[in-house]
Amino acid sequence: MIKMSELSKFCITLMMILFAAFCISTQQAYAHAPQNIELAYDKNEQTLKVTITHKSAFGFHYINSVVIKKNGVVVSTSNYENQPDPATFNYTYNIAAGKGDTLEVTAICNLSGSRSATLAIE
Repeated sequence: MIKMSELSKFCITLMMILFAAFCISTQQAYAHAPQNIELAYDKNEQTLKVTITHKSAFGFHYINSVVIKKNGVVVSTSNYENQPDPATFNYTYNIAAGKGDTLEVTAICNLSGSRSATLAIE
């Protein structure tokens, strides 16, 4: 009877490990970097419109961070706990920039991957 109990504990432990591995691998299978980032700057309003395409039908998979650099220096980091749309969405940021400045935006997926886009202010 003792051997059966040890075998049962082993089987239950093994099943729990396999289940956890399955859950983690399933999340990773759905993880991917944003497909696209588009940037538009309004000089009069001094605002940067960031359009991100990141298709996600699951609440556990979203863009959790957007980092903005101006001329190579981080000027804004915004953290999120979900994304406003399951495919394409916009964020607008107040960023002072002028002719000759370069803005770089990086959108980071909470599970895996990131994508960056750069805009030169004319």
